[in-house]
Amino acid sequence: MDLFEYMRREQQETESPLAARLRPTTLDEVVGQEHIIGRGRLLRRAIQADKLGSLIFYGPPGTGKTTLAKVIAHTTSAEFVQLNATTSGKKDMEEAVRAAQDRMGMYGKKTILFIDEIHRFNKSQQDYLLPFVEDGTVTLIGATTENPYFEVNSALISRSTVFELHPLSQADVRALILRAVYDTDKGMGMYNAVIDDDAADFLADVAGGDARRALSAVELGILTTEPSGDGKIHITLETAQECIQRRAPRYDKGGDNHYDTISAFIKSMRGSDPDAAVYYLARMLEAGEDPKFIARRIMICAAEDVGNADPHAITVAVSCSLACERIGLPEAQILLAQAAAYVACAPKSNAAVNAIFAARDLVKKTGNLPVPPYLQDAHYEGAQKLGRGIGYQYAHLYRGHYSGQPYMPEKVRGTRLYEPSENGYEEQIRARLYELTGDSRYQEPEELLDRDPDGSRP
Repeated sequence: MDLFEYMRREQQETESPLAARLRPTTLDEVVGQEHIIGRGRLLRRAIQADKLGSLIFYGPPGTGKTTLAKVIAHTTSAEFVQLNATTSGKKDMEEAVRAAQDRMGMYGKKTILFIDEIHRFNKSQQDYLLPFVEDGTVTLIGATTENPYFEVNSALISRSTVFELHPLSQADVRALILRAVYDTDKGMGMYNAVIDDDAADFLADVAGGDARRALSAVELGILTTEPSGDGKIHITLETAQECIQRRAPRYDKGGDNHYDTISAFIKSMRGSDPDAAVYYLARMLEAGEDPKFIARRIMICAAEDVGNADPHAITVAVSCSLACERIGLPEAQILLAQAAAYVACAPKSNAAVNAIFAARDLVKKTGNLPVPPYLQDAHYEGAQKLGRGIGYQYAHLYRGHYSGQPYMPEKVRGTRLYEPSENGYEEQIRARLYELTGDSRYQEPEELLDRDPDGSRP
């Protein structure tokens, strides 16, 4: 290390952001993540024994992925090399691997290669690491905010242990806030600041499990607030609100949280909970989700989960989608809320879904069965000579506009694919089919009549 590098590091230690200065160097200083670094847990034992294999740390921003890597850097006997995939490329990895090979050959010393934002590397860049992770030239530690099973090569995943980091609890974030305010070694203690309990509670809550966000607000508050008459800097609730402004939704339209939120939205509509449906709708809108994407999901849910139990649901959903395209935000949020609430409150049936899946399975099993001759096209010259269309019974000529003629291919005749539920309008559909066909299978199933309201048998 030359003089300039030494001076740069010294300056960083005093002038870097509070979140970086407060970063722990030992496991005992780490707050949260007890499920992976608590006493007796696998990762803690591996770090303490300096017996680490390749790791992938996965979790939202501000949960301690880089912190854990830095702790490892301070405790391991191996050389610790850090790259960031947003600024590094294959050349940087080649230099790191070459140095690791020299280090192993000359000194027998292992190398830990920490790659932050590893999901930013493309497939070929990630593939480059495989042989060197495989032969132990480097021990890889990757950090990612995206689901690694989607964004990291499966070959690297198979050679690594994935640890998911959870958002910090409100109590954990509050403990870090107090440490930041009063710690004189790494924190802001030398500024003689104090923070009110309600301000600390507010920051811990609004940070949403992101420690970096809370600490940045604390630092901004202390550096921009004038001392009071008692010589102390008081961080009040008003000051805290000014410094953090508002909660930033943790949502990436291309990432894991995107799919989790839309999944919760759909399941809330399916589960007939309009409050939860509108809540998740608000979260997506607040995060900048495309209204057209949300409208498409409402249409799918209207068909998949409501179906003919309320045929108006698909009409409402389609009308909402078209209106959103014409109107746009912010007014489109009202249309989406109306449609989501309607679909959530509508009676539910997945009979149409079951019908098409059952029909496709039947087609796969039975193949291209011949269409009954009387149903075949007879609108061309010579069709009747071939027996096409002969014997077809025109439904409108019969009582109730129902002839009773079978329409399924002979081999699968009598197979039931569409099973109307007992919910909403499908109850009327079931009754009409029973009236037309006399098929007892359209009567309300006895096993449903014998069940308690919660679905269990008495």
